[in-house]
Amino acid sequence: FAPVEIGHGEPMTAATQQDKQKEIAFFDAHAAEDDYDVFTPEANARLIAAFRRLTGLPAGARVADLGCGSGAFTERLRQAGYRATGIDISPKLIAVGKAIYPGLDLLEGDVEHLPFPDGAFDGVLLSGLVHHFPDPARCAAETFRILRSGGRFMAFDPNRMNPFMYLYRDRSSPFYSPVGVTPNERPVLARQTAEVFRKAGFDVTTDYLAGLSYRYVASARTRLFLPIYNFIDGTIFN
Repeated sequence: FAPVEIGHGEPMTAATQQDKQKEIAFFDAHAAEDDYDVFTPEANARLIAAFRRLTGLPAGARVADLGCGSGAFTERLRQAGYRATGIDISPKLIAVGKAIYPGLDLLEGDVEHLPFPDGAFDGVLLSGLVHHFPDPARCAAETFRILRSGGRFMAFDPNRMNPFMYLYRDRSSPFYSPVGVTPNERPVLARQTAEVFRKAGFDVTTDYLAGLSYRYVASARTRLFLPIYNFIDGTIFN
């Protein structure tokens, strides 16, 4: 996983190739059976700690959680003292989140066309979102637009340099599996993702965060190997 921590600059927009309807259909289907909180509680806590460390934002800052799903990270941001708002393209996951977390500010919407005014937030968390865009330039531009001057964001995504992510999730791999992903997804290279956000106007640094243990993947066969993956990711890659 490659968290990305950001400064501020000048925005840029770009065309997108994401198939919105396939994203909605995929995540709406998950809402019926799972809240789509794929990480263990320990991994979720580690990600929120990374957000605080990398962004340096104090409690009370207004933070947008883009691609919030059912609000797992939005709620943890709220518990950490942030004024958190979550947004996701799946109306059914948003409905699940509102039922699980009463009073949490969750909205249905498209990250490439956000319903917020310019400079509305101190910080942004992109929750495993960037790898859902074949071209994330518009996502980067919207992230820039809604941040105040000097605002910060962190994005975390599956890293193509992780051999397991490459073998299982990259389309060039002979072991690639499409189970449990949308047609839009592919693991990212941190340097390429960072360059997209630089072109949107940000100052960017990247970091590698291991120890993010999974509790769920869609493939039942792959779930059998999760303890092995979690052990290696938390020890060798750590």
